[in-house]
Amino acid sequence: MGWIGKLLGGGEDGKQAPPAAARVDDAHDGETDGQAATPAELDAVYYRWLAAGGTLPASNEVETRILAQLAQLAAAPASGAALVPRVPEIIPELMRILRDEDMNVAALARHLARDVVLVAEVYREANRPCYRPRYHAGPPVNSIDGAIMLLGQNGMRMLLARVAFRPVVSMQSGRLARRTAPLVWRQSEKCALAASLLAPNMRANAFDAYLAGLMANVGLVVAFRLVDQLSLEDTVPQSASFVPALFQQARLLSAGIAALWEFPEAVSAAIAASGSLDATGAAPLARALALGERVSKLRMLVDGARFAADEPFVVDGLPAAARDCLLRIAADDEDDA
Repeated sequence: MGWIGKLLGGGEDGKQAPPAAARVDDAHDGETDGQAATPAELDAVYYRWLAAGGTLPASNEVETRILAQLAQLAAAPASGAALVPRVPEIIPELMRILRDEDMNVAALARHLARDVVLVAEVYREANRPCYRPRYHAGPPVNSIDGAIMLLGQNGMRMLLARVAFRPVVSMQSGRLARRTAPLVWRQSEKCALAASLLAPNMRANAFDAYLAGLMANVGLVVAFRLVDQLSLEDTVPQSASFVPALFQQARLLSAGIAALWEFPEAVSAAIAASGSLDATGAAPLARALALGERVSKLRMLVDGARFAADEPFVVDGLPAAARDCLLRIAADDEDDA
C-alpha cells in the first residue's frame, strides 16, 4: 500500500450482424440493433448518455486537439495527476494499520476518531443491510470498535479506499466535468464493487480489483476537463471515431497515474489492458475489471432509463455471475436509500 502516500503529493433470426464499425455508428446515433453490446458500442452509448446528450457536436479540429493533449498527458502522467485533488492526510495512516494482518482495532479506532467524516462513514457502512440482514432485530451498531469488527479488515480497506477517491473523481470544475462528475463517481463505485465481487471466480485479488475499479475513471475525469477547456460552449466532441480514442487514452492515463502513485503493478496493468481484451487470454485482474466496467456501465444505463434491464443489449453475452452482479449492484443502491 505504499502508493497511498504518493496521493499526498500529487443479430435477429438469421440476420448477419453488421460490422463493428457500423454498429458503433448506430450506437453513436442513439440506436441499437437488438443485439448484445460490443465493448466499443457500449462505450459509445454510455458516453453519449453521460456527456453528449442534448449538445451540439464539436468540430473535428477540436476533437483532434483534445485527443492530442490527452495522449501527451498519458505519456507524462505526472501532469495529469496534477489536475485531480489530493486525499485527506489521515488516509495513509489508516491504510498502514490495515496492512497488518493482525489489525489492532483499538489503534484503528483512535485514528478514526480524529476525523468525524470517516467516523460517520464507518457507522453508515456497518449499519447497511448487506452487513446487517433485514431479519436482524437488534439495535444499530453504535460503537466504533463494534463497527470495525463487523466490517472486518477487507471491508475497512474498501471503505477507506472509497472515501479517499471520492474527491478525486467527484469534485470537479468546468461545465462538463462538473455535470458528469457525480455520475462518473457513481459508476466508479459500481465498477469497484462489481469487479471485487467477480474477481474471486477469476482467481484475481478482490481488493486489487476494487482499487482498479475506483482508479479506472481518473483519466476520464481529466479528459472531461480538457473537453471543457478546448470546446466551445454547448458543444461536446461525439463522433464515432472520437469516443473509442477518448476512452483508450483516458484508460492509459489512469494506468499511468496508478503507476505514479505506486499502486500494485497488477492494478495499473489491468487498467491499461481492460479496454481491449481477449477474454480468454487476459490476466485475471484485467478480465475482472473489464467485466466490472461492463456491468457498471450497463447498470448506469438501466438506472438512467436508457435501456430496460432485460433488453438484449444489456443481458445478452453476460455470464451468469455478471448477471447476478448486475442485480447485486442495483440492490446495493437500494440498501443505501
